[in-house]
Amino acid sequence: MAGMEPGHVGFSGNVWITRDELRFSFSRSGGPGGQNVNKVNTRVSVAFDVLSSRSLTPDQKERLKQTIAHRLGRDGVIRVSCQRFRTQAANRRAVVRRLLEMLGDALRPPAIRKATRPPHAAERRRLEAKRRLSRRKTERRWRSTA
Repeated sequence: MAGMEPGHVGFSGNVWITRDELRFSFSRSGGPGGQNVNKVNTRVSVAFDVLSSRSLTPDQKERLKQTIAHRLGRDGVIRVSCQRFRTQAANRRAVVRRLLEMLGDALRPPAIRKATRPPHAAERRRLEAKRRLSRRKTERRWRSTA
């Protein structure tokens, strides 16, 4: 993570997470890998405890609980794994990047919807179509000639 303070992992502009808040674990990857597959722990998992994080404000914690509740465990921990690469270092970088992207996306405020009105021409076309349909249905009605 070039360009960052030592011991910090940055995301979402001005929010920082300290490296000591990330718990890494390593295990053997599945799939092909030649001779390394059965002896090298290249799969990397990272756990980040959202609820007890010192880096996040209470508002940010609440927002994360709402937006990524499906990714949070009952203990309030987000777990992300990566086994895409053949080296532990590459998987470690990838898993941290993925965690930061997830947190950044979840903390980004939703776009505010600006109320708009349909154009007059569209409104006129809609009303004309309603009149045509009404006329057609009226013409289909059975009329008594008595």
